[in-house]
Amino acid sequence: MTQKILSGRWTRGVALSALMIAAAGAVAAEPFAGLGAFDGRIGASGPDRGPIVAGGQAMIRGPRPCAEPARHPAAGRRGAGGLALHRRCRGRPSGAGHHPRGRRARRLPGGGGAWRRGPLCHGHGAEGLCRARYRVNAGAYDLEVAKVATRPYQVAVGEGALFVTSAVGRPPVRESELVKLDPATLKVIARTAPEAAPARQDGSDGGLFAVYGLGVAPGQVWVTNTRQDTVAVYASDDLSLLKQFEPGTVGHPRDAVHHDGKVYVTATFEPTVHVFDTESLEELEPIALSSSRRGQDFTTASLSLAAEAGKLFVASLRSEEVAVIDLATGEETAVWPVDGSKGTIGLAASPDGSRVYTVAQGNDMVSVLDGTTGAVLRQVNVGASPLNAVVDPATGHVYVAVRGGNAVAVLDAEGALIANLEVGATPNHLTTDGAGHVFVVDQGTGSLTRVAAQ
Repeated sequence: MTQKILSGRWTRGVALSALMIAAAGAVAAEPFAGLGAFDGRIGASGPDRGPIVAGGQAMIRGPRPCAEPARHPAAGRRGAGGLALHRRCRGRPSGAGHHPRGRRARRLPGGGGAWRRGPLCHGHGAEGLCRARYRVNAGAYDLEVAKVATRPYQVAVGEGALFVTSAVGRPPVRESELVKLDPATLKVIARTAPEAAPARQDGSDGGLFAVYGLGVAPGQVWVTNTRQDTVAVYASDDLSLLKQFEPGTVGHPRDAVHHDGKVYVTATFEPTVHVFDTESLEELEPIALSSSRRGQDFTTASLSLAAEAGKLFVASLRSEEVAVIDLATGEETAVWPVDGSKGTIGLAASPDGSRVYTVAQGNDMVSVLDGTTGAVLRQVNVGASPLNAVVDPATGHVYVAVRGGNAVAVLDAEGALIANLEVGATPNHLTTDGAGHVFVVDQGTGSLTRVAAQ
């Protein structure tokens, strides 16, 4: 692994790792006969739900009293496996609903490779065994870091450039920028501040039309002015303002994405995707979304384009769902519940639409969905308060901004955790150029990081 800091004073070390947990069934059969299947769940993370890094601690969580060290014939000695069978567990279900959860800390080695001595846990009705294996990989990625702006919010690639939005503080916001950078050097090409916003309803200063969400169309950069419930369009070459839409055009807009002459913008918490024409710069008929859950509304958050499939996928923050929009007709074609997800805010789709990945900020989970049926194929915990995700078309890997864990988690296409990249302080948003590079903006450090697999 190499790290290069291009500007600024951000000097925190970067560590990478991957965590794999293999639970009971298969491993239990190794040298022991008659071991019951493990029907509970164990998990692991770094301290404070952060990433697991080489030389650091892995916090092993599981149902208590099985999380207490105890002697087990498979353990060899007290506490050898981290979690061992306690006699009070025998013959009793091990789910978290039956026993309070417990945890133990294990120190990981500082090098790479697989550390095979993992936690042991009990089975249902008989003694059972499971192991957690940690694969700590170093040197797999190159990171380059540059100072970009104070409190960057989103990043997008297009027109041969990188674009970053930033906004500081609560309304009235007085510091906000749209920044254009060279993706090869991460050097700033141009930057501009938005215009002053009209006075607020109480007559007080309206601050600026601060910029947050971001989407790139040919010759244009579309931004969301979330504080004023509207959007604006800038020229991609010199960042001159092309059009500022009136306040109230889109309720609390979050994300913007371009496809085939139209820009789609989500209105947070509303069952609506707003549509704009890039030629006339006028709003078109919005797309209404419905909920599959009885008595609930679809409350939009993130959206993701599957360009090859001609589909747009939209996350619902409160009803834990994903809506599918056919871009040829501009109509909703399906709504899928994502059971087990809590606070489904982020979303990323593979270019062909075969996989959809939802990000749940409420329970730190990424869910892998079949892009045709909506079936939940896998769910994996990635660390504290994940927020956004992107799929790298070059590898099929999924990069997740784990805002509360100071990290970017990397998953393979099926959802297996490959690595954790310690990036900045509060990574907020990320995008890809489609050629193996992922760009991450971090609010806490004001930095932009380019990630490339070696």
